[in-house]
Amino acid sequence: MSRSAGLMAAGTAVSRVTGVVRGAVLVGAVGVNAVAADAFAVANWLPTMLSMLVAGGVLNAVLVPAVVRAYRTDKGQEFVDRLLSLALVLLLGITILLTAGAPLIVRLSTGSGHPETTALATAFALWCIPQVFFYGLYTLLGQILNARGSFGPYMWAPVANNVVSIVGFTLFMVLFGRHSADGPLSTTDGWEPHHIALLGGVATLGIVAQALVLMIPLHRSGFRFHPRWDWRGAGLGGAGRVAGWTFAALVIGQIGALVVTRVAQTAGAVSGNAPDVAGNAAYNNAFAVFILPNSLVTISLLTALFTQLSAHAAAQEVDRVRADVSYGLRTITAFTVIASAVLMVLAVPLVRVVLPATSPAEAGSLAPIIVALTSGLTAVGIWSLCQRVYYAYEDTKGLFWIQVTMAGVVMSITVASAQLLPVRWWVAGAGVAIAVSYVLGAVWGIVQVRRRVGGHGGRSLGVLVRSCIAGLVASAVGWPVARLFGDPTHLGFARATLVCIVVGTVMLALYVVALRLMKVTELENLARPLLARLTRTMGVPARGRDRLRGASRGGDRLDVVVGRGTLLARRYRLDQPVPTDLPGVDCWHAQDQILDRPVRALVLREGRVRQAQDAARRAALVTDPRLLRILDV
Repeated sequence: MSRSAGLMAAGTAVSRVTGVVRGAVLVGAVGVNAVAADAFAVANWLPTMLSMLVAGGVLNAVLVPAVVRAYRTDKGQEFVDRLLSLALVLLLGITILLTAGAPLIVRLSTGSGHPETTALATAFALWCIPQVFFYGLYTLLGQILNARGSFGPYMWAPVANNVVSIVGFTLFMVLFGRHSADGPLSTTDGWEPHHIALLGGVATLGIVAQALVLMIPLHRSGFRFHPRWDWRGAGLGGAGRVAGWTFAALVIGQIGALVVTRVAQTAGAVSGNAPDVAGNAAYNNAFAVFILPNSLVTISLLTALFTQLSAHAAAQEVDRVRADVSYGLRTITAFTVIASAVLMVLAVPLVRVVLPATSPAEAGSLAPIIVALTSGLTAVGIWSLCQRVYYAYEDTKGLFWIQVTMAGVVMSITVASAQLLPVRWWVAGAGVAIAVSYVLGAVWGIVQVRRRVGGHGGRSLGVLVRSCIAGLVASAVGWPVARLFGDPTHLGFARATLVCIVVGTVMLALYVVALRLMKVTELENLARPLLARLTRTMGVPARGRDRLRGASRGGDRLDVVVGRGTLLARRYRLDQPVPTDLPGVDCWHAQDQILDRPVRALVLREGRVRQAQDAARRAALVTDPRLLRILDV
């Protein structure tokens, strides 16, 4: 599990680094608290929001559990083909309808703002909303890869999007110049159709590349898609019910997001897009900084864990589900607490590093939003884990009322903030609303999960408390050290980078030492595969027992208990354990995903891996025709 999470975290790290570059280039092209930036932010947010409804939520809830269960039957591939065919047709139809309704959707998102800004946002939306289909295709292909045990490509694919966008946005600046407060593109009047087409077209082309690049690893994994149109009576009803409840819950959730968007858009309009008042673009940039740790590690871990959770839930192995939940809670907590502390202490310097084109006033407007959102970062991870437990059991109805309540919290606190606070604090108030909603969802969700799978959660709670103590120690030292470098809003890129490196290193070192003193090992367990991969990349040889622990040359790393549904060597899916007298060996009935035939898999656990591989190689050289060829593993 750690190895899979490490592989995905590496991909996510590269995609997020390139994503940061993409965001910085976009800010250079359209600014932050500028009219065009807000219009483009609304237009580009729409396909993201809509894809969360259609793809990221519904398909995530349906695909992995359904595919894992399907592959346990004789006609699993036929079921998957039908599910994919139906999903693609629905995605295409929804995308066409949404594109046609772009003007109405933009008006709902922006409220009664300036007509010129609404018109510009609508023009951008016509180019951006087709992203919905390709976001859905990306999710479909990626989740099938995840269900088949291939986790890396899904996290690496966004790199293609970022590269395309960086090149396209750079071309925009080469042709039309950088954003400036008094430049020709600083008002809506300066935006011509070719400006809009290049900026919006590049954004959509990046998502197209992100989706299509997944076809390569999917084909290499042995998957072959054959469209099937006989949907009636094909067993898709259960998947449809799961999708229906998920869609209903996400619609309610996105109404809350719509309220946040309208308040942010109104804040920019009321202030006349003042540089020190955050609007939609500022909110999107702040959210991108806040969500970075979650995307980098938490989602990578949960994506790998979800397939295992689904397999254990399908097999009614409650003890293993409970162990998965405990592992996820402890690991997420240990990581997100230090991530929250670093983000809060270094909010402004991070903005100066990630978005170097921002002015001091713009950087100051982003920091309160980041701090407000970050107060709920650990809760985001816990809530995401709870969602996946519900999805694994295909119980999306149970999530519905939790998500309805969370949306109500977001809407009520956001509206109250807009009524009670000065305009420059409206978006920060929305950030507080989002954080409070995640805390509510995490507490409610984990209580319901414990009722389902049992366990008192004492170990997980202990890790949370000790991690918070360590985080407070790190913050108490990091904050005054950061202030030694002067006013963070006026730091240049180089000095802000130095602040982040120095203060971040000090805080991380103190946190790790404090965790060790309190005997919390989850962070080290999470980091070990990443450090091992980095060591191999740098050519540093491993030493001692670590070289052989849990690994075999040429084979899969087995540093967690394998179970039903585990995919070995990206080819052999384990089905049922088989009793064996062989010491140090687990025997399984398995399915060869490439040859589509049953095999018997022998999993060596206690040494002798290299000897077994050598013996297998020698045996493979034997060509006596009297000997039968055995296709076991």
